[in-house]
Amino acid sequence: MMDIAKVTAGQMYRYYLHQVVVGDGRRPARKPLRKAQEEAGVPAGRWMGRGLPALGLAPGEEVTEAQLRSLLGEGRHPHADRIEAAQQAAGETPVDARRAGTLGRRVKVTGVDLVFRPQPTLNLLWALGDEQTQRAIEAAHERAIERVLTWIEDNVAVIRFGAGGVYRTRPTHGLVAARFRHYEARSGMPLLHDHLLLSVKAQRPDGTWGSVHTEVLYENVVAASALYNEIVMAEACEALGLASEPRVVTAGRRPVMEVAGVPYEVIGWTARRSEQIAVCLQELEREYVTAVDDDGNPKFLPAVFERARVKLNRIAARKTRPPKQQARPLAQLRARWRASAVLAFGAGLVDSLLERARAAATAIRARVAAVVDVALAAVDVTARVFVMNGGGRFHRRHLLAEARRRLALVLRGRPREPGLDEQIVDAALAAHCTDLTEPRTDRGRRPDYRLYTARWALTEPPPTRPRPPDTAPGTDRWPTAAIPDASAAPRLALETGEWDIPRVPLRHDRAVIAGAALAAQLRTARRTGGVMHGAARYRQAGVPEQLALDDADQENQPDTEPGPAVDVQTLRTDLQALELTADQLARITKGFTALADDARQARERGTHQDPGHAAPPTQQPNHQIPHRSVPELHQGHGAGR
Repeated sequence: MMDIAKVTAGQMYRYYLHQVVVGDGRRPARKPLRKAQEEAGVPAGRWMGRGLPALGLAPGEEVTEAQLRSLLGEGRHPHADRIEAAQQAAGETPVDARRAGTLGRRVKVTGVDLVFRPQPTLNLLWALGDEQTQRAIEAAHERAIERVLTWIEDNVAVIRFGAGGVYRTRPTHGLVAARFRHYEARSGMPLLHDHLLLSVKAQRPDGTWGSVHTEVLYENVVAASALYNEIVMAEACEALGLASEPRVVTAGRRPVMEVAGVPYEVIGWTARRSEQIAVCLQELEREYVTAVDDDGNPKFLPAVFERARVKLNRIAARKTRPPKQQARPLAQLRARWRASAVLAFGAGLVDSLLERARAAATAIRARVAAVVDVALAAVDVTARVFVMNGGGRFHRRHLLAEARRRLALVLRGRPREPGLDEQIVDAALAAHCTDLTEPRTDRGRRPDYRLYTARWALTEPPPTRPRPPDTAPGTDRWPTAAIPDASAAPRLALETGEWDIPRVPLRHDRAVIAGAALAAQLRTARRTGGVMHGAARYRQAGVPEQLALDDADQENQPDTEPGPAVDVQTLRTDLQALELTADQLARITKGFTALADDARQARERGTHQDPGHAAPPTQQPNHQIPHRSVPELHQGHGAGR
């Protein structure tokens, strides 16, 4: 996973130079950086990025305190002190000498902090495995960071210039970043993670220096995080002979891809912070729905909506955040972690974690093909993004993030072809999406900010929180008359000991059912030789022509010859291989049954209908799939039960 935070000059001096660079410990005043890192047992920071040669740095070179102060503390050249001294020795005035070490205009935000951490199961194998396993996971972690940084340099980072930033350009020579390795979480449990301090300074094509627009980095953080999760898992699985599987952490949210075969109770051994946050969140939710003002009227809502749930979760994380511990050498930490795990689960389980994971990987790889069906992926990705985004509107980056999650789910730890995620997004845009953009500014005309929606009527818009006209945006205060009835709010299943708090269900289950139902229709059409409306769009996108159409729709196109048969055995079409939860499979199975009943009834109507009195075929727009082919999706969270 990947998180992002802005770095300013003040934060660099107060926080990063005294804590982050020494393994999240506390660096005493006046102690040299390298000595503090040696005492803390953490490696020195290393430079990375394609923009290093332009600043006189080399990949892998050690990061010094003076370089950090100049580049990320002041936005100047890493060797600004030496440049300024050389200029003054040459007879330049102090003002001109200082100007020689600057990198364009001075900015408030000097960089961003990208924090990369592997999945919990990879952290467990890294902490409790042997040295070979440790090195393999660290190497996969480093390669994934390099891939993400390369993708940001090539596809995300832009430098704005001109009046109001009207002009944009990619950094000519790439970006510059300092990477620092940490080993543990605040709770003292194993957490391999790297802080990548990315400088915003980069060169334009004319050689002048500008600043990367941080808003663009924030917009693409989900897609970057999905890319890191996919690559680090694939690299580690290939190196160690493992496979991945989906694990549902929070009911109603999308699953997390973890190493298959690692017992869940061992994963919970490291989740001390999660348990503390969950307990605090429960108390905050109860306070939220019962809070009243001085007149006895409810302050907020009688049900916890998704937006409020996210804010309350952040508050719970801050309230339960423990102080940082003093950093310790990795060898000492590994010995302590192993002793704690053996005490909790026994030496037999701890020593056999890797063997268990490899045995599970053998079973998974035997039934999972290393072939990705681009057409199926495009349908599923579009359906999920359409349901998950408010109002059914989304940008290209949303499709890209979902495509990477889809690839991680389908391939189960196998590496993929470069650019396959982009192929899926291009196919989805060409075949299933409509451009809704009405650009009023230069920003709206750029490809990255085009606004799309699905071409077919998949379901009703996702339920959004109604807002009275007299309520200001961004506030949780509601007039008394506008508060909905709490008894009508949907309720999630309660665990033992939970407060009876009405919580509005999340959208992920609806997205899973929508994508699976459309994929089932697509597979049925392939077996029957159906051709989807608008097949020319698929030819342009380079994906198969035999797509979603049932028998009744094919009758409306008597002159269309079916395309060549597709060998479905070589495609990723087995839902059982997706390892969905039992509840999701039950709902999807019911949806498939309804699809089959609709198709059978359509064939029966066509067989028994009098040809002389046949009704004229209903002409539908080429970009739509009949709504009846997606049964019960409008019922939301409870669909298919």
